Amino acid sequence: MRPELVARLGENVPRYTSYPTAPHFHPGIDAAVCRGWMQALDSGDEISLYLHIPYCDKLCWFCACHTKQTRHYEPVRIYLRSLHAEIATVASLVAGKGRVRAVHFGGGSPTMLKPDDMVALATVLRNSFDFLPDAKISVEIEPNDMDEARLDALAEIGMTRASLGVQDFEPKVQKAINREQSFLQTKAVVDGVRSRGVESVNLDLLYGLPHQTRESVCSTVAQALTLEPDRMALFGYAHVPWFKKHQTMIDEAWLPGPAERFAQSQLAARVIVDRGYEAIGLDHFAKPGDALALAARAGTLRRNFQGYTEDRCETLIGLGPSSISQFRQGYAQNMPSTSEYARMVEAGGLSAVRGIELSDDDRVRGWVIERLMCDFAFSAIELVERFGQAGQSLLSKASATALHDPARLLELDGDSFVVPAESRPFVRSIAAKFDKYFEAGKAKHSAAV
Repeated sequence: MRPELVARLGENVPRYTSYPTAPHFHPGIDAAVCRGWMQALDSGDEISLYLHIPYCDKLCWFCACHTKQTRHYEPVRIYLRSLHAEIATVASLVAGKGRVRAVHFGGGSPTMLKPDDMVALATVLRNSFDFLPDAKISVEIEPNDMDEARLDALAEIGMTRASLGVQDFEPKVQKAINREQSFLQTKAVVDGVRSRGVESVNLDLLYGLPHQTRESVCSTVAQALTLEPDRMALFGYAHVPWFKKHQTMIDEAWLPGPAERFAQSQLAARVIVDRGYEAIGLDHFAKPGDALALAARAGTLRRNFQGYTEDRCETLIGLGPSSISQFRQGYAQNMPSTSEYARMVEAGGLSAVRGIELSDDDRVRGWVIERLMCDFAFSAIELVERFGQAGQSLLSKASATALHDPARLLELDGDSFVVPAESRPFVRSIAAKFDKYFEAGKAKHSAAV
């Protein structure tokens, strides 16, 4: 690797699952604003829904999600009452103005729900919203939760994609992150969802975890590939103990350094690609016939809070505490506190407490950042055609980046600005050059690679 790139390995930059990113949300976007944005939906709009289940029965120390541990089901049962209330309110606001294209159950651990509660939740959604016949239903699965009854419930709600967290199969690594999960346990869940007709399986793996080596990461990848997943995600562990205090349970002396993290990511990616998977953006892989690979080849790949997606809906409504909604007008985030969220939605209101309204400058920068993250390139002509003078103004920034950066992270090729192959692992650092908030802000982020 070129020495000037080595220095970028440890840079702390946003993941760019949105622009502007969440640290720059502010309390000026509240429930009243969010209500207006929902009411402004058009009758022909297609929407996506994200449902957040903020509970786990065991807390993984690597996790940076908004969740809490509970050994009892009663808090979950009480929470579901609040979630049903929020669904009723949102449905009344968007009634007749948005058909559901996709639903994603995330967490926390959605599969912590009892089978009857999972089915009841899905039934409420279908009774409350107008679902398209081919709507996609994705569920994040914690294999330690699973049994036959839960597998049957996921089939009953029409799950089309199962996403399993693997992280790493090495016992020493699993113990260090408080997540013990055998390969055979994972295989049983994959076999279980496939035997029930689920069309797509995704596996999430991590590099940069405590005690991981290049050999152990590649071993985990090789085992995961024997399950023939349709998609795989290879994320870098985000060590953010200032944000998630439970990560202090991980001894930083056990963590690989920036160069080792990079080597782990590149070797693992090579193993996956050598097995016939197509690399999608920064950290996803898919079989050539998968919808994600088709979107990447067609130039229609998108990026949202779940990562890379083929979902092209402009509106994503987040349900549950801390969930983020995306509208044409901007972003709105729900109250993170589960108790305060419950108080707000059970009173018949929305729980949005912060967000940001998009300016024209935000839209043009957001488009450039998304295209860089998805395509590793963007067209200067398309930039100006889409955004006029605002796009023209940003071209000078792109030109300066391409011409004056000695690392050559961005190059001009015809009418397009392109990230060369050797610089693609650093695309987050490249995107940050177009982020006016990052340049002026003090938010702390995870390592670039």
